[in-house]
Amino acid sequence: MSTEIRVPTLGESVTEATIGQWFKKVGDSVAADEPIVELETDKVTIEVPAPAAGVLEAIAAQPGETVDVGALLGAIGGAGAVVTPKPAEAPKPAAAPAAPAAAAAPAPVATDRAPAPSAQKIIAENGLAAADIAGSGKAGQVLKEDVIAAINKSAAAPAPAVAAAPAPKAPAAPRAPTSADDAGREERVKMTRLRQTIARRLKDAQNTAAMLTTFNEVDMKPVMDLRASYKDLFEKKHGVKLGFMGFFTKAVVHALKEIPSINAEIDGDELIYKQYAHIGVAVGTDKGLVVPVVRDADQMSIAEIEKSINGLGKKARDGQLSMADMQGGTFTISNGGVYGSLMSTPILNAPQSGILGMHKIQERPVAIGGQVVIRPMMYLALSYDHRIVDGKEAVTFLVRIKESLEAPERLVLDL
Repeated sequence: MSTEIRVPTLGESVTEATIGQWFKKVGDSVAADEPIVELETDKVTIEVPAPAAGVLEAIAAQPGETVDVGALLGAIGGAGAVVTPKPAEAPKPAAAPAAPAAAAAPAPVATDRAPAPSAQKIIAENGLAAADIAGSGKAGQVLKEDVIAAINKSAAAPAPAVAAAPAPKAPAAPRAPTSADDAGREERVKMTRLRQTIARRLKDAQNTAAMLTTFNEVDMKPVMDLRASYKDLFEKKHGVKLGFMGFFTKAVVHALKEIPSINAEIDGDELIYKQYAHIGVAVGTDKGLVVPVVRDADQMSIAEIEKSINGLGKKARDGQLSMADMQGGTFTISNGGVYGSLMSTPILNAPQSGILGMHKIQERPVAIGGQVVIRPMMYLALSYDHRIVDGKEAVTFLVRIKESLEAPERLVLDL
């Protein structure tokens, strides 16, 4: 008896995924709960474990294909199962020859099944009617590919004599032509779902929020001196290194208590003020930028914050972040300084109203008490949504962070 492998529930608002890679081939033995296939979603990459031990006897979805939640990925037979050369059945495009008949008679296929979630989204965005689209799924269900094909066919059709209504969405501008010599030295790679989501969310943030950035600089010597004095004792007691993120996160949650609008978000015509601080910490990985969240950071000590950030960073680099690790943030900290950035304007992580950009620590001459001295200075950048945060509040928030870092005892005394 075969055990089906299906796409698991992927998390809040996630309805589909792309097959990344199979870790096993048809005919390979698998152990129960052994990772068998990798799925890329809009937010994270997850590994699907084998639901039972046995032999992988079929693969129903190939790398690069998009699958909905609950879709069949493959099947596992018993340990003694004999695997027949079923891959011949796998090329299901054999159903494609039926397409010409459909093209000849474009009458939609009657079906009681609702369109797939991914298809329904495109239908709604383009103002189409599901009943007008021929479905190629089981029982005639309309799939994402069917909707895209219908849109392309409509775009390719010659314009009728009567002026037609404008298309609901303007197509993306075509790429400028490339010379044959240059084309041979280019490589075209499909964007991962994570990269597509990063691009879409950042552009949406620019289009939606009234973003503005304010800057300041902080003398890092007090924090660096404190860290140098206690880093060995800190690591020995807490089992984690004392970095700068603990100080910055603590300074941020202190400032958020004074300026609550930066810890709020807009929902329609209402403002939602958060009575908690879930701080997102941007982490760069080989697959793109992810933002795991330190939950209830306002209730943590610096040691607890460092432990949480260290654990989340390791999970991010190992590709083991869960949906829960990345949801619910109320404010984000991005540290471009680890890559050498001296100054930047970070983009909001919508629907949040603020993001703090940390930068490289650089020794610079500064005037202190009428004398020029060399100090380790860092530029800070706060990008904020001007629809909800006033300039005075943004500047005050950044000044409070500067004050906390230049006198870190304030963080301990809650001043």
